[in-house]
Amino acid sequence: MVKLLDYRGRWEELEASQNPFAWVVMAHLKMQETKGDNPSRKMWKMRLVRGLHESGYNKTDILNVYRFIDWILNLPKPLEKEFWQELKAYEEDRKMPYITTGEQIGYDRGIKEGRAEEAKQALERQQSLVFRQLNRKIGCSSDLITTLSIAQLEALGEALLDFDSIADLDRWLSQHR
Repeated sequence: MVKLLDYRGRWEELEASQNPFAWVVMAHLKMQETKGDNPSRKMWKMRLVRGLHESGYNKTDILNVYRFIDWILNLPKPLEKEFWQELKAYEEDRKMPYITTGEQIGYDRGIKEGRAEEAKQALERQQSLVFRQLNRKIGCSSDLITTLSIAQLEALGEALLDFDSIADLDRWLSQHR
C-alpha cells in the first residue's frame, strides 16, 4: 500500500521516473497544494503538461495521462481558456498537436456555449434593471420588455428618465419594436 502524500518530498524522483503513474502522483500532489490558488494551479497544470509532452511517451500515453491531469487540475472558465490558448501555442510551436480533433471541437463548442450563456445573463440583468427603473419611475413594469434586445433595453433605460406615465412607455414601445 502506498500513500501519495509520501511522495511530496520526492518530486525530482517523480519527474525523472519513466513510469506514467509518476505524472498521476505529481498531478494529485499539485491538486492538493494549489487548492484555492487557481493561478498557481494553472501554472502547475501547464508545467506538468509540458513535461508530459517532453517525456518521450507515445501519443496515446500522453493523451491518457493528459486527460487525468486536465480532470484533476480543473480551473475556472477564464483560466481554463488562458490555459488552452497557452497549450495550443506551445503545441503549435513544437508541432505537437496532441489534442484530438474531437477534443478541439468540444473545446470550441464549450467556448461558444459559454459566450451564449454570458449573453443570456447580460440580457437578464438588463431586463431586471429596466423592470426596477420602470417600477420606480412610473409605478409599473411591463412584461413587454422581455422581447427587447439589450440595445433596445439600454435605449429604454435612458428614455424612461423622461417618462411620466404608462402611456409614455406604451408610446415608446410602439415606436421601437
